[in-house]
Amino acid sequence: MIFKQLFEPVSSTYTYLLGCQETGQALLIDPVLPTWERDLAVLNTLGLKLAFTLETHIHADHITSARKLKAIAGSRIAGPALDQLPCTDVGIAEGTPFKLGSVELTPLHTPGHTDNHFAYLHAGRLYSGDALLIDACGRTDFQNGDATALYHSVRGKLFALDDDTLVYPAHDYEQRRISTIGQEKARNPRLGGDRTLEDFVALMGDLKLAYPTFIDYAVPGNRSCGACPPDVPEHLQQYCAQIAGSRQG
Repeated sequence: MIFKQLFEPVSSTYTYLLGCQETGQALLIDPVLPTWERDLAVLNTLGLKLAFTLETHIHADHITSARKLKAIAGSRIAGPALDQLPCTDVGIAEGTPFKLGSVELTPLHTPGHTDNHFAYLHAGRLYSGDALLIDACGRTDFQNGDATALYHSVRGKLFALDDDTLVYPAHDYEQRRISTIGQEKARNPRLGGDRTLEDFVALMGDLKLAYPTFIDYAVPGNRSCGACPPDVPEHLQQYCAQIAGSRQG
């Protein structure tokens, strides 16, 4: 497998490139609109053709480049079937592997940050989206977020994976790139150690995080697989090309 971890510094988003050496096809997990040209350049350098973009969830802090990449590169759009997006070509469901040549991902429904959030497991690597971050987790106060559901998703499902499983999150704000399940179980300040459900729900309820700057436009934009909504105010038009401002979207 060919693998690249790509970083978009404004929204602190990681995009993951997974390529099949046998077929020359590739997929991108959580691509970001401002970096679509960079992503295609990386693919071209590696001699790969983009076959799919794959979302972990409907993001609130940036707009996906899935629609743009489909128009330019002819790639197909995959995302959680539970979201029922008309623009999605392939719906992802737990229990049904997602295959691209020799690359086979195991989808894991991990609600809590959003109700339809998915993580993806492949060859000892977990692409955890916003459910599990390095020393943190996604917020649970919008998009049908639920702290109880997130606790069970992470501690009951993700922490059940082998301790050596590599954790690749959708975001990091401290220039960290990778963790492991064992590390997060031991030291994650929100979900690790002996953290109880009651403690976690109270902790998440007391975060008092700012309302995400771009959520009112990012969510409808991402429900269209990457279309910038027509009603974005002039002073926010820059967000359609360069997204910024809110963590854990």
